[in-house]
Amino acid sequence: MKIRITVCLILTLVSFSTLCGQKSGKKITISGYVRDGTEASIANAIIMVDGEKTGLLTDRNGYYKIRIRPENTKIGIFTYTNGIIEEKIDGRTRIDFRFSGSVPDQRIGRNEPGDEPVDIGYGVSRKKTLTAPVGKIDGTKSKYASYNNIYDMIRGEVSGVAVNGSSIMIRSATTLNSGTEPLFVVDGVPVTTIADIQPQMVESIEVLKGSAAAIYGARGSNGVIIINLLHAKSK
Repeated sequence: MKIRITVCLILTLVSFSTLCGQKSGKKITISGYVRDGTEASIANAIIMVDGEKTGLLTDRNGYYKIRIRPENTKIGIFTYTNGIIEEKIDGRTRIDFRFSGSVPDQRIGRNEPGDEPVDIGYGVSRKKTLTAPVGKIDGTKSKYASYNNIYDMIRGEVSGVAVNGSSIMIRSATTLNSGTEPLFVVDGVPVTTIADIQPQMVESIEVLKGSAAAIYGARGSNGVIIINLLHAKSK
């Protein structure tokens, strides 16, 4: 009888732990190396998630690291010369890729002063690789907490946007309909409103438009505003 009670208790705890993990929606980190058939590393290959380009590139050693959402199912690698290969995630956190044959060097550039990283939702890219202007602020400065709401903060600090009350438009963005708001991405997840975000919660705000927002497909046609919150900062 005691054994049966113990087994039931363990199963209950495991089920509860699994349910909590599913509800948390915690991002998963996946990393690996990309090489060709000659064992050469492939640098500057584009990382893809569920068939969409992320703007995140492999480094000079062919290494990549990316945080994805639990609902994502596939990781892919895109090269301009040899196309795309994809792998199902299936719970893995280490996924290596190998192209057949030899893969020519992709576009490789040196990091230069001012070539700061820009968070584009799935990962980070170098600002000089984005062919459209990007606005960015660091929300951790104490003065930002003095704003009454997130809209006042964006109006006063973020360049390239027009804010009217709770309506936001990115200037010079390619819009499908005049007056249509941009896509909002909070901690990597698209949301329909940012009204509940307080200025003191913000770690950073970034604005993408044009080709820089193209990784989001039609959803990014009016530009993208990416907000990272302090409580979600990875350790």
